[in-house]
Amino acid sequence: MKKLFLSLTTLALLITSCNSDDAKEITQEQQIDMSDFYVYTDSADDLANKQNTGKDDGKTCGTMSNLNRLLAENPGLEKKMFDVEYKTRQYLAAKGKPVRGGDSGGGTVDNADYNEDPINDGLGTITIKVNVIVVYPNADNITDAQIQSQIDVLNADFNNTNTEVLPSGTTFGNDRTNTGIQFTLANVERHDDRTKFWGTNDSVKYTYPSSNPETHLNIWVCNISRSILGYAQFPGGNSATDGIVIGGDYFGKTSGAYGLGRTATHEIGHYLNLRHIWGDGGCSQDDFVIDTPTSDRSNSGCPTYPTVHCNTNDMTMNYMDYTYDSCMYMFTDGQRNRMRAIFASGGAREIMIQ
Repeated sequence: MKKLFLSLTTLALLITSCNSDDAKEITQEQQIDMSDFYVYTDSADDLANKQNTGKDDGKTCGTMSNLNRLLAENPGLEKKMFDVEYKTRQYLAAKGKPVRGGDSGGGTVDNADYNEDPINDGLGTITIKVNVIVVYPNADNITDAQIQSQIDVLNADFNNTNTEVLPSGTTFGNDRTNTGIQFTLANVERHDDRTKFWGTNDSVKYTYPSSNPETHLNIWVCNISRSILGYAQFPGGNSATDGIVIGGDYFGKTSGAYGLGRTATHEIGHYLNLRHIWGDGGCSQDDFVIDTPTSDRSNSGCPTYPTVHCNTNDMTMNYMDYTYDSCMYMFTDGQRNRMRAIFASGGAREIMIQ
């Protein structure tokens, strides 16, 4: 697999403390290990391998292939993403939270021993203002009720009040967490446009520009392709294309295997700096999260438990896998900490909550 690992394997952390009173002092002897960091992936979230079969399980996320394209077009993006990741790990280390690094892939972290609830980072409840930009042949087909249902799903999923969950019995049952992130609808735009498929090259974003991308999450709702559920932009990219794109059939409460609004939950995870739970690579490539198990592939449908890869049980019910909406129900504490870190002082999305 082609993987671009940055040659600088270890960076000394030269600050002595974070700004918050409860931050732990970090000395020069403590280091932020970036040797496992990567940006490019050959699998490009299975777009080359997962062709549309006409069935729900042939559908996928376009985020990593979009990232590969953006990296090729913007030589400085790799360094920006490195800086975002470095600051994330720096913040987590200062808060005394475990940080992935080095030979993280293939680790054997015991999720049962890593439960940090309640949230203790001092950021409080994070509120994200959402702009929805509907681009459809008849934009009124995406109703206000459908849009509100998506906001409701996001608030339930990110605050762990979702009731549409699998029966208990997995070893991950107690690892689901409240992220302390909530969403509020700020504005809706509708544009009638007969374009059949917009693809994942951001053309819909340039045709119908976003509003206040520095302070608002922009969600474009359009027909992407027959096989793409949605795609997102990671922190550090061009503000003009920042946000997520969701297919109208998978936005909010609709119908079918991906009709419970969890495509947006998944894509916002990317927007808030989460990778796919299997790391888009083999057993040695990781998602940078300390309490998610190692895997070498995505899962689809509603897998039975346990599903084992890389000698660990896959967390198939995590929002960052590819399973059906009704069969995913959780973020972990480690994922929560990564997402919240980008809103901290110096974080990539700090301005959103100021």
